[in-house]
Amino acid sequence: MAGHSHWANIAHKKAAIDRKRGRLFSKIARRMIAAAKQGGPDPAANLKLANAITAARAANMSNDQIKRAIKRATGGQDSGDFEELVYEGYAPGGAAVLITALTDNRNRTGGEVRSIFTKRGGNLGSTGSVAWQFSHLAVVRVASDSTTEDDLMMAVLEAGADDIEEEGEFFEIRGGPDALHSIQKAVEAAGLTPASADLGYVPTESVPVDAETGKKVAGLLDALEENEDIQNVYSNAEFPEGFEA
Repeated sequence: MAGHSHWANIAHKKAAIDRKRGRLFSKIARRMIAAAKQGGPDPAANLKLANAITAARAANMSNDQIKRAIKRATGGQDSGDFEELVYEGYAPGGAAVLITALTDNRNRTGGEVRSIFTKRGGNLGSTGSVAWQFSHLAVVRVASDSTTEDDLMMAVLEAGADDIEEEGEFFEIRGGPDALHSIQKAVEAAGLTPASADLGYVPTESVPVDAETGKKVAGLLDALEENEDIQNVYSNAEFPEGFEA
């Protein structure tokens, strides 16, 4: 029975990872579709599409998957028009939460986001209520066991990188939004593989939460990320060392 439980747990974890990867691919595909519809299928002339393709490749989406997403937008296979929205609010304990979304129905998405905040003990705020606590940056993540911080800085310094922070098992290279492609190319030129590369919101200050509150915050963030209209969820919550949701 122990062996059965062991393999059942492995299967469960693999299924959870597959679901998470599937959601990520779906969200990036939606982003590419929206960008191609708005600015055309040529990434050289469409910065939003170029950024979305950068994120797709860093997430290991295949070239065929990328081409299919763009074709859906330009070949008339996808008739939906997506609107970019930003939601702001507070998690339990007062931590800020910033959400980016792509939706074809703002009333539906807004209602769902508000419901998630309410059910999870948070509060949806007004525009500008928490955005001032974040900076919009290019963020490229590299596994910290694949290089040293000094070597990485030497590789990306001339590519527009402003800072490198060690976050868990990764180095996060940060720079201005227009430096995303050059930083990614510099990382790859150094023989490294980015774990992710995208534009994102980085908190300028953090709000510490204890373990009990942290579980509530994590539950809110997870519930938001599971919504198909939501692209990314950011928070300035600082979880205690060794925290597990």
